[in-house]
Amino acid sequence: MELQNDLLIRAARGEATERTPVWLMRQAGRILPEYRAVRNKLSGFIELATTPELAAEVTLQPVDILGVDAAIIFSDILVIPEAMGLPYEMVEKKGPYFPNTIQTEDDLAKIRVADVASDLAYVTEAIKIVKKELNGRVPLIGFAGAPWTIMAYMIEGGGSKTFSKARRMLYNNPVLSDKLLQMITESTIQYLKAQIAAGANIVQIFDSWAGILSPDHYKAYSLKYISQICDAIDEVPVTVFAKGAFFARQEMRHLNCETIGLDWNMDIQNSRRLIGEQKTLQGNLDPCALYGSPLEIENNTKKMLQAFGNTRHIANLGHGVYPDTDPEKVKVFINTVKEYSAYMRSKEV
Repeated sequence: MELQNDLLIRAARGEATERTPVWLMRQAGRILPEYRAVRNKLSGFIELATTPELAAEVTLQPVDILGVDAAIIFSDILVIPEAMGLPYEMVEKKGPYFPNTIQTEDDLAKIRVADVASDLAYVTEAIKIVKKELNGRVPLIGFAGAPWTIMAYMIEGGGSKTFSKARRMLYNNPVLSDKLLQMITESTIQYLKAQIAAGANIVQIFDSWAGILSPDHYKAYSLKYISQICDAIDEVPVTVFAKGAFFARQEMRHLNCETIGLDWNMDIQNSRRLIGEQKTLQGNLDPCALYGSPLEIENNTKKMLQAFGNTRHIANLGHGVYPDTDPEKVKVFINTVKEYSAYMRSKEV
């Protein structure tokens, strides 16, 4: 089906666009009262994510309510370890919790490369529903967690400020680490390909815990596996977002992907110089800027757009939108991107 609004795809490929496309990480979520209304009827997050009709409903909400240029499928990066045989729980106000973790070769022997067709059919089914409902209005983004980020949870057992258990594993048992990372990588490639087959127009790899690794460990235990995924996905554009990995930007220019996401701590011009002209950059307004007044949000958004200038750019925040953000403030950001970037393009002609 031909897209009516293909700005995101064209921007990712480096083609000319009439204005900068805009979407937000975590746009389908707690900022919207409509999302909370759906969520409050259920037992929890996991029930919502695993019920295709409801996951599709909340995926579509930001397109209808906020006017973003893309939908992103409502799911979670931790569906991969669950599909590999390591289930998790989502504890209210605490986050994910794994009753069992990977510590030894014996633990590793109990899990498997995911059978995506059976174990993750609820995600692909949700994608098919969204595609039908969107009817070509905007593209649909599929996603997965980067292997290192997924491994960090599988070893640590939940969220952590340091992920010291997972990082210790890299030092104490690099062989087990590589085996686990390879299993996650193979599962992720199959998963992303299944999302694309179901209708995803572009996919994003989230390396949420990139920034806690040393540069050498990041190269050996994260970029190596992200690179495998990028090389395997040739059907649609690929975005890599590695939060905190400011030290790896020069290496990222060599990834076989179209777009690199920047967090709000990464200087825009410096990032462009390090990553090069051949990649689209995505980001990178500080999510906290959306707590400002409408005028402040407008000014900060314009400042960001000016810094990116006439280079390949997809507008976004430098991380996911925070749950207590006013949706009206989010609309100010989105509308400013649309109007000001169109104005900037008109001045170039």
